[in-house]
Amino acid sequence: MIDGDETSTTPSRQPALPFIFVTVLLDVISMGIVVPVLPQLILGFLGQDFTAAADMLGIFISIWALMQFLASPVIGTVSDHFGRRPIVLMSNLALAIDHLVMAFAPAMWVLFVGRCLSGICSATVSTAYAYIADTTPQDRRAGAYSMLSIAFGLGFVLGPVIGGFLGHFELRLPFIAAAVLGFANFVYGTLVLPESLAPHLRVRFSMRSANPFVSLKLLLRTGQLSRLGVLSFILHTAQQVFPACTVLYMTYRYGWDGRQVGLTLAGVGIAYIIIQGGIMRPLSKRVPEKILTIVGFVMGIAGFMIYGAAAAGIVFLLAIPIMEMWSLAQPSVYALMTKEVEVGEQGRLQGANSCLLGLAGFFGPWVFAKLFAVGVDPELSVHIPGLPFFVAALLMLVGLMVVLGLREDDTSKPK
Repeated sequence: MIDGDETSTTPSRQPALPFIFVTVLLDVISMGIVVPVLPQLILGFLGQDFTAAADMLGIFISIWALMQFLASPVIGTVSDHFGRRPIVLMSNLALAIDHLVMAFAPAMWVLFVGRCLSGICSATVSTAYAYIADTTPQDRRAGAYSMLSIAFGLGFVLGPVIGGFLGHFELRLPFIAAAVLGFANFVYGTLVLPESLAPHLRVRFSMRSANPFVSLKLLLRTGQLSRLGVLSFILHTAQQVFPACTVLYMTYRYGWDGRQVGLTLAGVGIAYIIIQGGIMRPLSKRVPEKILTIVGFVMGIAGFMIYGAAAAGIVFLLAIPIMEMWSLAQPSVYALMTKEVEVGEQGRLQGANSCLLGLAGFFGPWVFAKLFAVGVDPELSVHIPGLPFFVAALLMLVGLMVVLGLREDDTSKPK
């Protein structure tokens, strides 16, 4: 375990946190805008065939994650060498261009290329977590990561609502709006976002460290870090059920249109914000991260089970607060992981985390989309639309077993 990295944080750099918060917020809004309409656009290309659309959506999400898996360690290592600011800015600009490409995609293959570009350039999240590690002492990181989670939640409140509203008029309009936000975010960051990594803390770029499989070896340094890596992978994998299946699930099972789906996703975001801002932040100051992780996994099991069993839309809606309590786990796992590496390795750590996200994002959507396709296939005797959610609940149960094996650690309890 690494101690004493608080020297990397100086009072003059603390004001950077609101800037990275806004940067992430605008980026997530731009991504959230397309969530309600991308599956519908794919449905349109495929003649409203739900089974084929589920398979294709899984492929789209998986290829995005594969590109992220290959690019993330490079991005993390580059940010350790050159600093976080240029990586965040270039990511915002590239994502804006990507959305513009998809806005005018005349065929499925152009949309596919756009998703590949997006996966390669989606560096904001991992770099933002490294940014937080640069500027926040160990005992306050869980709370700081919770603030970053609030930015995600708020972005996914506003994004799907805007996307659902704009998509009601024209399916491609949300992509244009996302591109505009991306360019605005690039300009904003250029003007106000300061650098977080001091020159004397930077490390030389290494192609070996940029190898995704070598990058993952960092997570094998200690038994605790390895277990935390497994937990991070399970959380990322279970989370893939949402982009892979939720929109199609709501449309198929409840007959909801784009606006209803957008409002539901906004409700999910609101619950997420309340939990991260009203529950996670105060609890992170008093409760050890291991306990918060246990609670998150238990609530995730319950939430996924209810989602999968919900035959009526009202049951799904009522289960949202329960499901979103699982978000207590991820910031706690991230905070524990940052304590296991050196100050100059935070970018590598987040690059390794992004590799896990990429692997989970590659396999998870394909598996969950295939499970949904099986669950709704009229040619099969088994009809279980909620099958992907039940499998996600099983994954969370495995994760709970791993959490219980984490060592007790006094540094996980804020002083």
